[in-house]
Amino acid sequence: MDEDFRKAALDYHRLPRPGKLAIVPTKRMATQRDLALAYSPGVAAASLAIAADPEAARDYTARGNLVGVVSNGTAVLGLGNIGALAGKPVMEGKAVLFKKFAGIDVFDIEVDAADPARFCDVVAALEPTFGAINLEDIKAPECFAIEAELRRRMKIPVFHDDQHGTAIIVAAAVRNGLELQGKTLAAARLVTSGAGAAALACVKLLIAMGLRRENVVLTDIEGVVHVGRAKLDPSLAPFAVETTARTLPEALPGADIFLGLSAPGVLKPAWLADFAPRPLILALANPDPEILPELAHAARPDAIIATGRSDYPNQVNNVLCFPFLFRGALDVGATAINTEMELATVEAIAALARVEASEVVAAAYGGAAPTFGPDYIIPKPFDPRLILAIAPAVARAAMDSGVATRPIADCAAYARDLERFVFRSGQVMRKVFEAAPASGARIAYAEGEDERVLRAVQTVIDERIARPVLLGSRETITRLIAEMGLRMVPGRDLDIRDPARDADFFTPLLDDYRVLAGRRGVPPASAERRLRDRATVPAALMLRRGLVDAAICGGSGDWWRHMQYLLPIIPRREGIGRVYALSCLILPAGALFFCDTHVTIEPSPEEIAEMTLLAATAVADFGIVPKAALLSHSNFGASNSASARKMRAALALIRERAPDLEIDGEMHADAALVPAIRERVVADPRLAGTANLLVMPSLDAANIAYTLLKAAAEGLPVGPLLLGMEKPIHVLSSNVTARGIVNMSALAAVASSSGR
Repeated sequence: MDEDFRKAALDYHRLPRPGKLAIVPTKRMATQRDLALAYSPGVAAASLAIAADPEAARDYTARGNLVGVVSNGTAVLGLGNIGALAGKPVMEGKAVLFKKFAGIDVFDIEVDAADPARFCDVVAALEPTFGAINLEDIKAPECFAIEAELRRRMKIPVFHDDQHGTAIIVAAAVRNGLELQGKTLAAARLVTSGAGAAALACVKLLIAMGLRRENVVLTDIEGVVHVGRAKLDPSLAPFAVETTARTLPEALPGADIFLGLSAPGVLKPAWLADFAPRPLILALANPDPEILPELAHAARPDAIIATGRSDYPNQVNNVLCFPFLFRGALDVGATAINTEMELATVEAIAALARVEASEVVAAAYGGAAPTFGPDYIIPKPFDPRLILAIAPAVARAAMDSGVATRPIADCAAYARDLERFVFRSGQVMRKVFEAAPASGARIAYAEGEDERVLRAVQTVIDERIARPVLLGSRETITRLIAEMGLRMVPGRDLDIRDPARDADFFTPLLDDYRVLAGRRGVPPASAERRLRDRATVPAALMLRRGLVDAAICGGSGDWWRHMQYLLPIIPRREGIGRVYALSCLILPAGALFFCDTHVTIEPSPEEIAEMTLLAATAVADFGIVPKAALLSHSNFGASNSASARKMRAALALIRERAPDLEIDGEMHADAALVPAIRERVVADPRLAGTANLLVMPSLDAANIAYTLLKAAAEGLPVGPLLLGMEKPIHVLSSNVTARGIVNMSALAAVASSSGR
């Protein structure tokens, strides 16, 4: 590494406080009662429950979600035997990855014990602390004996990631690489450069998948592992072959797969001519591979190449599997991580690479999403769908192979639970997603050529949320679907309507629009231009005519301009005085809804009452019991200003119209969110717990509070949802993500069937 990067790395580890980990309590510790519950005397109840039933430790302690990352520092990265203490930054880094990608807590344990027996004694004695053990950076051949002994002695999963994690990712890469090259594993010939722990684990797993042992040649620093080689390590003996080859170049002719887990530059470009046609080259030495990809491609343009580096395609990185493999194992209380679970992980990773890349991956590629092919044979490490693919597969394999002590009864529900690690909106949106498929809705997407919309539509199709109808050029949409590697097929999975070309379809709608907009300052010629050029207009007209059941507009340009286009077309519901906008923020503590964030500038008491009742119904559609607070600078009558009187008048109207709605006000925002503050201010609070629906006296107040909290607390936005429209139509904000569009689609689908 260069000096600037080295200094940056040291600063990263040192500032603002040393290290990368901290312990954070998961329970409140604010009162004497909290202390009594957490420690003496309350903790005795949990301890006695565990003494009576050791399995109860998963219910009353963090053990079921706690992994020990354990090393003796004898083989740290490419740095060698630098000792347990020097290995601690690496173990902390591993802990961060567990937490970041799979929500798993970790204690890193650095054991100053080079002797395998002493090391095993220390680690085995820690079994009551952990739900699983991740062995890390232990040199071969001691690592084999250590893992085997700990697996024998411990009744929790013990997994040496340097061996098995590498093997899983390599196996997934081989699985897909051979498919692209038109080859089978059973017929493939594999040659390794390196015969250490990782290489042996890779070979063993590939043999379990169908690679023939006689088609494997191992080489190490002493040459080919052959029958009769002097001082052959017992771990290598099962792989010794009868051959006259004694060096790596002599072993390479006819190789379909080169697996490098050795040292930089050991594979020479001149040797590549001896490989079989269409070879697969995995040059995984770090930081410098056995051969640089550009040199390999120059010598063999027909090769598929993978490395361990992030600056080349096809990075073989253990983070692709270990967080999610442990997630599945912990969630079923597995007593081991066995071959069946490893194979399930291989297939899940390989399958994920064969579907279109996620929005996150596309963003990392500068918007040009990779598609399955020679430069994309395994997913990127930060693909958020990895946990959704791997953890359920591992859990099922653990249950099927008999190592699960806490089998999952509802695998579909478990998969939905995992969405909290991927989409923060998952828990809030669950009821909506469950209800959406039953609607049978057809949803028009005004911006059908937007890549975010297309990614969202693929998910809408996959999850059977609705039948999409995309507005835009057929040629452009079809081309983008192919370029983005999406699986949807126009005509089969979705419909496309082109306002510029489908005259037979849109001319009747144009006649409608001329009448609707003619008295709103839109002359006939302008009406036709808007129909052809402003996609919100035809989408809204299709909804008005009943050609679709809902519409999603906007996502680019000015939000209010889209509203101006649709308001003459889609009327308000009968009996509703105004249209309002409800926005949601998903925060660590839960969901908060804000009204009105976009439409009504200075609502009257009647309008505040109306928007509150509409918003409460919308909150209930999320499966959340609405708890509304009317916010003000005034706290329960403390001020007689016009805005305070307005909120008090609105409260009276709401209680008259909806006496069962849990609501109070007018109040400060902190009183709405903190019951203790509210109880100090008023003797008879009529709102229990924390408010989740915050109704503001003006648009300025609502929008400022919403956007401020979104930025300060990194809240995830959902909405805005238009309230009071006769038919479900929503306008997307310009910073909406593909997942945000999926959320809005599900909400629109449910609303189309409920009549709201």
